[in-house]
Amino acid sequence: MVVSDGKTTPSWPSDEELDFVRKKVAHLSQKNAREVNVVACPYRICPLGAHIDHQGGVVTAMTINCGVLLGFVPSENGEILLQSGQFEGELKFNSRDPQKPIENPEDINWKSYAHGAVYALQTGGYDLQKGIIGFISGVVGLDSSGLSSSAAVGIAYLLALEYANNIIIPPLDNIFLDKLIENNYLGLENGILDPSAILLSRYGYLTFMDCKTKQPFHSRFAEQNKSLQLNGEFGFKILLAFSGIRHNLPKKRGYNTRVAECKAAAHALLSAEGYENSEALLCNVDPSTYEAHKGKLEENLAKRAEHYFSETKRVAKGRDAWTCGNLEDFGQLISESGRSSIDKYECGSKEMIQLYEILLKAPGVYGARFSGAGFRGCCLAIVAVNCADKAAEFVRTEYEKAQPELVSHIPHDKRVLVCEPGGSARIIFPET
Repeated sequence: MVVSDGKTTPSWPSDEELDFVRKKVAHLSQKNAREVNVVACPYRICPLGAHIDHQGGVVTAMTINCGVLLGFVPSENGEILLQSGQFEGELKFNSRDPQKPIENPEDINWKSYAHGAVYALQTGGYDLQKGIIGFISGVVGLDSSGLSSSAAVGIAYLLALEYANNIIIPPLDNIFLDKLIENNYLGLENGILDPSAILLSRYGYLTFMDCKTKQPFHSRFAEQNKSLQLNGEFGFKILLAFSGIRHNLPKKRGYNTRVAECKAAAHALLSAEGYENSEALLCNVDPSTYEAHKGKLEENLAKRAEHYFSETKRVAKGRDAWTCGNLEDFGQLISESGRSSIDKYECGSKEMIQLYEILLKAPGVYGARFSGAGFRGCCLAIVAVNCADKAAEFVRTEYEKAQPELVSHIPHDKRVLVCEPGGSARIIFPET
C-alpha cells in the first residue's frame, strides 16, 4: 500500500477535488471532514503491449493525471455504506457477510465492485471485521471508456478495506486480488496489465510488466539522453479521444473469445513440437517454434499469434525508443500496434477505427492506438506539447463530421482530453 500525507508530483488530485469528496463522506458518516482519508486511483493507458498480457507477454503502461477518488472512514461494526458520484442509489452490506461470484454478467453494476473487493479479500484469507463508509467518484463520462476505470474502482475498494482493517498487502499481491475481482467475481478473463499499471506506475517512468514472471521493471523517459529531461517535464502530452461507444466489458463476450483463440493457437503450436501438456499460453511458445509451424494454424488463430509475436517485438523496440527519448520511433510503434490490433487481433468497431485514423492525421501526433480492449471507449495518442491543443481541436472537428450522432451524446469538454503522466494508486491522509 502506498500512502501519502499530501500531494505528490502529478497534478491530480486537486485540493478542490479532495475537499469535495471529504465533505460528501463527512455528511454521509456524520464525521468531521478532517477524519476522511481518500484513495486516489489513476486511470491508465497502455502505449504498447496490446492484448498480450493474458498470454504472459511483456506489456507497458503509465497512468494519467485523472482517475477515481474514494473518500472513506472505517466503520467498526463491519458496515459498508457507499454512494457514487456517477450513479444513483446507495450500497449497504456487511464486510463479514460471505460473497459469491456473479453468475449473470447482465447483473454487473457500480455496486458489484465493492462486493468483489470483499470477495477477493475473503478468498485471500483476510478477516474483514471493519467496513467503510464512503463516497466514490470518477471523471464523468470516463467510466467504460477503455482507461481501466473498473480496475481503478476495484483497487480503490481494496486499499480502503485493507487500511480500515489494518491489513498491509504489498502492491504485487494487490494486483492478484484485483484479478480475483475481475476474473473470479465478475467473470472477465483479463490479465494483470490494468492493476499493475495503477499500483506500480512511477511519475516520469514507463512501467513494464512481464506477465509470465509477474515481475515489473521501470524505464525513465530519456534515461539515455538526459538533455531531453527538461526540469521534470516531458516532451509530449497524452491525447484521449472518446468514441461515444460505451458498454461494460464483461457483457461483451468478444474479449473472452479472442483470449480463447490465443490459447488455442498456443496449444496448436506447442503440440506441433510435442509439448501438448504445456500450459497453452503464447509466452510458452518459442519464436522459432512459431516461425516453423505458423502456416499450420487456422486463419483466426494465425492472426492472433501473429499479433502476439509482432507486439512482443514492438514492446522491446519501444523500450529502446523511450529510454532514448525518441518520440518519433516510440509513436510509430504505437501506431503499428494500433494497426495490428485492427488487422490481426481484429478488435475495434467502425467508429473506433475512424477515430484512430483521424488521430493519425492530427497535427503533432507521434502515434495512436485504441485504449483498453478496443471494443469501446477511446483512442489514445502521444502528441507534441506545443501541438496538443491544436490536435485536440482537429480531432473534435473531424470526428464530429464522421459520427455526429455519437458525438452529440458526449459532453463537449469530454470529447477530447489533453492529459499528462500520473503516479501510482495511494491513500491521501488529511493534513494535520
